Amino acid sequence: METEKNLEYTHVLHTFGPVYNANSKILILGSLPSVKSRKQQFYYGHPQNRFWKVIATIFEENIPETIEEKRTLLLKNQVALWDVIESCDIIGSSDSSIRNVKENDMRVILGQAKIEAILLNGSKAYELFIKYCQAYTKNENLKLVKLPSTSPANATWTLDRLTQIWKNEIIACLK
Repeated sequence: METEKNLEYTHVLHTFGPVYNANSKILILGSLPSVKSRKQQFYYGHPQNRFWKVIATIFEENIPETIEEKRTLLLKNQVALWDVIESCDIIGSSDSSIRNVKENDMRVILGQAKIEAILLNGSKAYELFIKYCQAYTKNENLKLVKLPSTSPANATWTLDRLTQIWKNEIIACLK
């Protein structure tokens, strides 16, 4: 198995836009799309990532297969989706290797949607948001929540446990 030392950094630009509309109340942010997601040009494209299973279960929907089904599931339930990072240097999909970050301008969504809460998908997304994006929310009265990552690398969280904590936060935010 190769280690990060044997691999090279790649400069990655986030090449697909956020999912949101004027009715979005919750903004879920990841760090940066994985290699598989970048190839598919949409969020959480790795087959082992549990994001879509979690979201579908919370809203009692079928697990979406296509990009359009995923987009519809989010928007129907007042959820916006984006990432903290616009560009950075990274090795593969390794969040721990991220450097030279340029953040996404959160005003794109915050200025057009009724966001009441920002949910961060994992510790790295939370850490990066605090470091690079929190200034965008200074004049907003937003709830900020760090949730356990849906990544397959976060094996300590079972799907059921992950779904329950995500559900508790999402339902509380939509009340």
